[in-house]
Amino acid sequence: MDFLGNLLQRYPELAVFLAIGLGYWVGGFKIRGVGFGPVTGSLLAGLLIGYFFLISVSDTAKQVLFLLFMFGIGYSVGPSFFRGMKDGGWRWAVLGVVIPVAGLLTAWALALLLKLELGYAVGLISGGLTESPAIGTGSEAIRNLPIGAAEKDRLISQIAVADALCYIFGTFGIIWFCSSLGPKLLRVDLKAEGARLEQAYGIQRQKAGVASAWRKFDLRAYLLQPDHPAVGHSVALVESRYAPDRMFVERIRRDGSLLAVEPTTVLRAGDVVAVSGKSEVILKWLDGHAVEQADRELLDIPSAMYDVVLSNPALVGKTVAQIAEQAQEVRGVFLRDIRRNGVQIPVGSKTVLLRGDVLSIVGLEPAVERVAERMGSIVRELNATDFVALGFGIFVGAVVGTSLVLPIGSMHIAIGSSVGTLILGLLVGWRNSARPLFGRISHGALEFMKSIGLAGFVAMIGLKAGPVFVQALQEVGLTIFLAGIVVTMVPQFVGLLFGRYVLKLEPLLLLGALAGAQTMTAGLAAVQEKSQSPVAVIGYSGTVAFGHILITTWGTVIVWLLY
Repeated sequence: MDFLGNLLQRYPELAVFLAIGLGYWVGGFKIRGVGFGPVTGSLLAGLLIGYFFLISVSDTAKQVLFLLFMFGIGYSVGPSFFRGMKDGGWRWAVLGVVIPVAGLLTAWALALLLKLELGYAVGLISGGLTESPAIGTGSEAIRNLPIGAAEKDRLISQIAVADALCYIFGTFGIIWFCSSLGPKLLRVDLKAEGARLEQAYGIQRQKAGVASAWRKFDLRAYLLQPDHPAVGHSVALVESRYAPDRMFVERIRRDGSLLAVEPTTVLRAGDVVAVSGKSEVILKWLDGHAVEQADRELLDIPSAMYDVVLSNPALVGKTVAQIAEQAQEVRGVFLRDIRRNGVQIPVGSKTVLLRGDVLSIVGLEPAVERVAERMGSIVRELNATDFVALGFGIFVGAVVGTSLVLPIGSMHIAIGSSVGTLILGLLVGWRNSARPLFGRISHGALEFMKSIGLAGFVAMIGLKAGPVFVQALQEVGLTIFLAGIVVTMVPQFVGLLFGRYVLKLEPLLLLGALAGAQTMTAGLAAVQEKSQSPVAVIGYSGTVAFGHILITTWGTVIVWLLY
C-alpha cells in the first residue's frame, strides 16, 4: 500500500490512468440494465484513490482534456442542433429546450430553498440531469469568481460529491420513468404502439439478434427467351412495370458484345441482361421465360456503398417513398440505412429525411456517385484529422469565451473558455456536415476526444475532491441525494405533459425524446426493449443534441444565478 501511495504521489499522471481504467471497468457492470457508465465510474474511482492517497492534480492538464471534449461534443452534435432549430422538426426542438430549462429552474429553486453552496448546486445539475460535462463548465465559472483560491478549490471539490450522489438515481430514474411510469401515465401499451408506428412508417420488423442470410440487393444475369414479357419493350417500360419494387437493367450482352443501356433500348430475345435490385424482385424475371447465366464479364461492374450527408433542400422533409418515386433521379440506387445524430433511424417508406441525415446508399458505382452528388456530400472515411481546424477551433473558441463578458448584476463575467469552445465546435461540425472536407475530424479521433477527454477530466476532479469526500457525504449526503431525485424527475413530468398535450407528440416517440433531452441513452434502450421496436430512436434523435448543449452550459448558468 505504501509502495502504491509513493508511486502515485511521485507520478500523479499514473493515478489518472488508474482511475480511468477502473472507471471503465466498474462502469461496464450493469444490474438489470442499469450501471454507472464509464464517466461516473471514472469520477468514483478518482474519489476513491484521492481519499486514500493525496494526489496533486494539474489544472492545466484538466483543462486541456476538457477543452478537447467540449470541442468534440460540439462538433458531433452541431449538424443536428442547427437542423432541429431550422427544419420541420420544430416540435422536437421545443421539447429539447423545455426539458433542460425545467431542470435548470428546478435545481435553482432547490439550491435557494436548501441554501446549497455553489459546488453542490453544480453537482445537483450535472448528476440530476445526467450530463457530467456540466462539472467542467461549473468548475470554470467558479474559477472566474472574484474569491480566494482556497475557497474556489473547496467549492469545486463539492461538485464531484454532489454529482456522484445525484447520478445514482439520475440514471435509474430516467430509465424507470421512460420505460415504466411514463407509459402508465400515458395509458399506452408500448408493444402495441411500437407495432402501430412501425406500420405507419413502413418499417419491417425483425427479431432482435436475427439477420437474414438472404442478400437484400443483388446483380444477376438472365438470358431472355423469345416468350419473355420484356422482349420487344424498352428498358424504361420494363423498369416502370417494377417501379414500386425498383428493378433496373444495368447492362446487356447482345450477339457476344456488351451494350450500354439507355432508357430507349429495346430488349430482344437472346439478350443476356444484367439486372440489379432486391433479390425477390429479380426472381420475378425467371418466371419460366428466362435462364440465369454465369456471365462474369457482364456482371463485372464496379459497385459502391457511400455515406452521404443530405443537404439538398429539394429532398429535405420528404419521405423515403417520395424520393424513390423520382425514378430517373435515383435510378439504380438503394437505401441501406439512415443515421441521425449518430444513431441509426429505422428505414421505412414513410420515414421523413431531414437535413444532416447520413444516408448509406448502395448500387453500381456510376449511379451511386450520380445520386450522391444530387443528395449532398459524400462522407469518405478518412483516417486523417484536420489538426489545423482542431487547434485553431479550440484556440479561437477559448479566446472568444474568455473575452465575451456578460453583465450579471454588479459583476461582469466571461462565458468561459469551455463554453466558447463548445460553440466553435458546434459551428465547425455544422459546416463540416455541408462541406465534409472542411474541418474534417475522423470518427476514431472524435470518439477518443469525447471519451478520454471527459473521463480523464472527471477522474482528476475526483482525485482532488477525494480527501473531503467522506466529510461532505456525512454533512449533506441525504439532502443532496433527495434533491437530485427531484431534479431528475420534474423535467420528465414537465416534458411528458408538455410533449403529449401541447405538442401532440406520439407517445412512444415522446418517451424516446424524454431520454434524449436528459442525454440518457440507457433510457432509450429501455423503451426499445419494452416496446420491442427501435422506433423510439426517432424522438431521441430529435432532442439529444439540445440536451447535450443546454445542460452542459447550465453548469455556468447556475453559478451566475446563485452567486
